[in-house]
Amino acid sequence: MGIFSIFIINKAGGLIFQYDHYTQRPEVEKTFSFPLELVLKQHDEKLVVAFGERDGIKVGHTLLAINGVPVEGRFLQSDGKDAMEIINSPQNYPINLKFGRTKLTTNERIMLGSMFHSLFAIGSQLSPEPHSSGIEVLETDGFKLHCYQTMTGIKFIALTDPRQGGVDILLRKLYEVFSDFALKNPFYSVDMPVRCDLFDTNLQQVIEACEKQGASNI
Repeated sequence: MGIFSIFIINKAGGLIFQYDHYTQRPEVEKTFSFPLELVLKQHDEKLVVAFGERDGIKVGHTLLAINGVPVEGRFLQSDGKDAMEIINSPQNYPINLKFGRTKLTTNERIMLGSMFHSLFAIGSQLSPEPHSSGIEVLETDGFKLHCYQTMTGIKFIALTDPRQGGVDILLRKLYEVFSDFALKNPFYSVDMPVRCDLFDTNLQQVIEACEKQGASNI
C-alpha cells in the first residue's frame, strides 16, 4: 500500500504545491545488439519505450543515456546528436542504453494540477450530492484519486494505491498542517505556491504515519 503524490490546488485551479512520495524506481542499463528489440517513440519531448519489455525495462520508461552520455529529449547532451539516428545505425552496435522513470517537469505538474481541478469540478456537477465523508474519489485498477475541498475552495488531492486506507483522515490532517505552517506563515501569500520547510517536514511525517500506522494514529 502507499501514497504516491499529494497536490494542493487553489480555488482558481492553480497548482500551489505538489509532493511525490515514492521511492524512485531504479534505472536499468543494458548493452544491446542490432537490431534493437525495443521500439522507442518520441513523447512529450522524450524518447520512451512504446513496445517491448525485458530485463526490468518497461513500456513508458524514458531513454536516459547512450554509452554513458546523458540524453536530453532526443539529443545527446555532449554534442547534440540525434539519439534515434545513433540507435538506428548498425555500425554503432553493440550499444549501451540506460532507461528509467523521469520526474515531471514544472510545466507538466502545473498541467496535471489543472486537469485534476477540472476533473473534480465536473464530477461535482454530475454528482451534486456530497460524499458522506466530504471526500470525492475517482478509482481505477491501478490507483485512486481522493479530493478534499475546503470551504475556501482549496483542493487537497491524494494519488494513492487502491488498497491504501485512511486517506479521508489524511487529507483533513494535511489541511491542518497547511493551516498551521503555510497560512500562519507571515511570509506566505494566499493562493501562491507554498515554499516552507516546516510545512514540507510536517506533511511528510503525516503521510508516513498514515502509511505505517494507519489513520487512527496520525
